Amino acid sequence: MDKKECWLQWAIELQSLAQIGLNYCKDIYDKERYQRIRDISAEMVSFMTDIPNMKVKDLFCNESGYQTPKLDTRAAIFKDEKILLVHENDGKWSLPGGWVDVNVSVGENVVKEVKEESGLDVITEKVIAIQDRSKHNLPVYAYGICKIFVQCSVIGGKFEENNETTEYRYFSISELPELATEKNTVEQIKMCFEAYKSDNWKTLLD
Repeated sequence: MDKKECWLQWAIELQSLAQIGLNYCKDIYDKERYQRIRDISAEMVSFMTDIPNMKVKDLFCNESGYQTPKLDTRAAIFKDEKILLVHENDGKWSLPGGWVDVNVSVGENVVKEVKEESGLDVITEKVIAIQDRSKHNLPVYAYGICKIFVQCSVIGGKFEENNETTEYRYFSISELPELATEKNTVEQIKMCFEAYKSDNWKTLLD
């Protein structure tokens, strides 16, 4: 492990232990100690990243019970040997997708995110990969994320103005624009192309 990442791994482990302790501990004094450990872990992340402490707590210390990874879905949609990317407000491009909401399934979330970001109606076809984000994308986040890439087909719809994206376009693998690499890398886009062209694709699993 890179020495520069050690502090983050320590903060993640402290937060996880504190979260479990707060959920299962019965002693009031031990709960206070676990809460302090959780606060320290948030302070570590805030200090090392310059992210306000309250924002860190909202992202990093906002759950209870046993800590598990968050889920992120990404849709791979193809047309004429090209893949669909959405243009985000920061000027970069990504596969349509986002966090899986608590009240929808993974498949439903894929369809919902595509609709929200591109205006298109799709159906899901196959799971391309389930990846541990920390092994593929930078920067490393202070919480675990499972990224689920799903191949989809368009059945209707058109682009609609929204708060996240300004347009969508189809790109060949040789003409990819500047990507939002924290969400999807060139390697991940290539993986989607390989799955699309394969008749016997087997889901990749980290």
